[in-house]
Amino acid sequence: MTTRINPLIKGLITGSLMLGFVSWIFLSNRPAQSGFEYIRFGIYAAGIAWTLIAYSRSPNYTGKFGDIFGQGFRCFVVVTLMMAIFIMIFSMTHPEMANDSAVYFREELVKGRNRTVPQMEEDVASYKRQFTTKLVSGTVFGNLIAGALFTAFGAGLLISRRK
Repeated sequence: MTTRINPLIKGLITGSLMLGFVSWIFLSNRPAQSGFEYIRFGIYAAGIAWTLIAYSRSPNYTGKFGDIFGQGFRCFVVVTLMMAIFIMIFSMTHPEMANDSAVYFREELVKGRNRTVPQMEEDVASYKRQFTTKLVSGTVFGNLIAGALFTAFGAGLLISRRK
């Protein structure tokens, strides 16, 4: 008996691997912007490729771009949702991230010298309140764009290879 793993399950597996990798980066005190980010995107691309290639080998494969993209879409939406929920929970349980980031934000405001002290304090307070929201929205946007690009590229390769 062969089990068929659908794109949603592949998304859960891919997202879990990405979350494990991101957690490892954090727990090993590695800087977030240390080049390891490329590995995270490699895991993401590999999960989408797994989904697309498996579909291209299935009896349901039509060779139409929309059908192939739809399979990848199901995978990357699950990954995006998992990453957004993780980032939201992580940010809310680590308020020091907002505080540390606010310190840098304040420094940039001081360098700009175009705000009064009360205005800067208000801007910094607003920045800290919106930190998690901005982080989650950036994660969602970035993952959706990357997922769409990986899927479109993979679908294009599969269609061109078929001809």
